[in-house]
Amino acid sequence: MRSQTLFSGNHQWTVYGRDTAKPEQIIDTNQYMIHDSGSAILLDPGGIELFASMLASVIKKVPLEQIGHLFASHQDPDIISSLGLWDQVLDKPNLYASWLWESFIPHFGMANTKYQAIKDEGEIVTIGHMKLQFLPAHYLHSSGNFNVFDAEAKILFTGDIGSALEAPGADLFVDDFDSHIPKMKVFHQRWMPSNRAKSDWISRVRRLNIDMLVPQHGRLFRGDDCARFLDWFEELEVGTAVP
Repeated sequence: MRSQTLFSGNHQWTVYGRDTAKPEQIIDTNQYMIHDSGSAILLDPGGIELFASMLASVIKKVPLEQIGHLFASHQDPDIISSLGLWDQVLDKPNLYASWLWESFIPHFGMANTKYQAIKDEGEIVTIGHMKLQFLPAHYLHSSGNFNVFDAEAKILFTGDIGSALEAPGADLFVDDFDSHIPKMKVFHQRWMPSNRAKSDWISRVRRLNIDMLVPQHGRLFRGDDCARFLDWFEELEVGTAVP
């Protein structure tokens, strides 16, 4: 599994993905870790099939005892079905996720994990020396969905928003926005059901100072491509599967 540091200030962002050993039928996912000198949080740590390679990659960066926090943007198995395995190797971690999934996510197996339910309006948490905002992104695509914003790093983890279907071995960052659109369009039209929710999210995000938008599938957006994505998404009609 490949990893790359996205930001290195008072703390670091690391992205994990592009796993060449994954089964062909398994969708490629991006996993993220934010860490400082003594604390770390894993964002959408991946599916069961990625756990071994993800664990091996993570411990090259930080010891397991420093990983005291997990985050689930929503309930889908491709991004969090490994939670039961993380529960076995971590020491009573906190899991931050929407209150809506508090009776669903434990089905992945979380005997030792403490569920920290996020209210619909979101919240700001401090982990070590890091201050992170859980930003509402409901119905994009999940009915209980959150992003993570790091004001110091100027990075917004967007979950499924901005996701694209890429060929194996694709570059990490978008390098030609116009040619990237066909890889995103159908996914967003089908999986994002609400134009009202989309507009509300875009309005919230435009008020943030962002250098990078980092989704859980496909390439990442940086610099001017962040604004290009927001402009494109604003004009896109979603929920198009309705007869």
